[in-house]
Amino acid sequence: MIKSYRSIGEVVGPLMAVENVSGVKYDELVEIEMQDGTIRRGQVLEVSDDRALVQVFEGAAGVNLEGSKARFMGHPFMLSVSEDMIGRVFDGLGEPKDGGEPLIPEKRLDINGEPINPMARDYPDEFIQTGVSAIDHLNTLVRGQKLPIFSAAGLPHQELAAQIARQAKVLNSDENFAVVFAAIGITFEEANFFIDDFRETGALEHSVMFLNLASDPAMERISTPKMALTAAEYLAFEKGMHVLVIMTDLTNYCEALREISAARREVPGRRGYPGYMYTNLATAGRIRGKKGSVTQIPILTMPEGDITHPIPDLTGYITEGQIILDRSLQEAGVNPPIDALTSLSRLKDKGTGEGKTRDDHAATMNQLYAAYSRGKEAKELAAILGETALSKADQIHARFAERFEKEYINQGFTTNRTIEETLDLGWELLSMIPRDELKRIKDDMLDKHLTKEGLI
Repeated sequence: MIKSYRSIGEVVGPLMAVENVSGVKYDELVEIEMQDGTIRRGQVLEVSDDRALVQVFEGAAGVNLEGSKARFMGHPFMLSVSEDMIGRVFDGLGEPKDGGEPLIPEKRLDINGEPINPMARDYPDEFIQTGVSAIDHLNTLVRGQKLPIFSAAGLPHQELAAQIARQAKVLNSDENFAVVFAAIGITFEEANFFIDDFRETGALEHSVMFLNLASDPAMERISTPKMALTAAEYLAFEKGMHVLVIMTDLTNYCEALREISAARREVPGRRGYPGYMYTNLATAGRIRGKKGSVTQIPILTMPEGDITHPIPDLTGYITEGQIILDRSLQEAGVNPPIDALTSLSRLKDKGTGEGKTRDDHAATMNQLYAAYSRGKEAKELAAILGETALSKADQIHARFAERFEKEYINQGFTTNRTIEETLDLGWELLSMIPRDELKRIKDDMLDKHLTKEGLI
């Protein structure tokens, strides 16, 4: 039931207090009719007795207390959903912004959603191929997983996000796959990059895009991830699709939360961020008895590159690992600059092996880690003592580390490698190392892939 009031009593920043209300509920959608007849939308943040605190999406600047009217719509913020969303571009409030026809909705869903019952979750164990070797082989993404990418200002996380969006697919499955891409607080230039890239590569044909610009209101930055997850859950659990949700940049979302929290005069947490900062995004997974799944790759830039900052720190509590981009690799011309040694996927063992990727996946992964780590240590020692001070084995590992970065990690943003191509490249690099140094691979597997002279 719609209720209208002309009792706007106070406006502070994006917040507006409406007095003498009744029957108003938390999260209810509000329409504010300005004195000139224009409409702004808002959401109820708090109800106390007969007073409602409303957050105005477009900001409350210019609201005339006497000449404006607040209409409480009787329902929360909703997203119109349909399979026709695929291939379309929307703004952070779910409105089409691609110039196409209005979406004819199959239904309207509350963007706040409901948490998945933990007992209904199915364990993630199916491999998702991103086409990026450093992820597929070393930090495997599994269907239903949350695997964030930790970046820093100036690193090419946007290019990596676009690459994953156009290349990702579930192997050994003929079921429908879709990407929901949410860009949060990005510049106009970045928005054009994503739209042009998706259209030119054909990725838009299986994607739903939500774009929120830096010039848009802070409240829209908070709603954009909710819109994306609502669309993803609809496609996954009602249409049976495998959905990969890519969100960039979640740091902008967190900054908007802090801004709104300060305006509400809430008790701040670490560095002023609210304590509930990330809990409402902890949605991903598979549900028993349902075909579809939601997999998340949230991308965030660590303020000042600090991994102990509250944003990456709290993100780590609800995710199953992290992919970390390294500035020194990027400066050396390695793209994508993924730091293989500090990155981690906690579910990688569940999505690899015979029948999923290949039987030599885990063994080669462990051996590549060990060889690369030893090679990095050898290079650091050579920088101090000189290469002649290294043993022959250390010299080989140092050369291995150089080739590993230049040939394996450095695949660029347009190369799409299958997991077989990545595994074969791993064996080619491991053939540099004497067989008796390959201690993490069983003899029968070495016999299958290597001869005394090197690669078969």
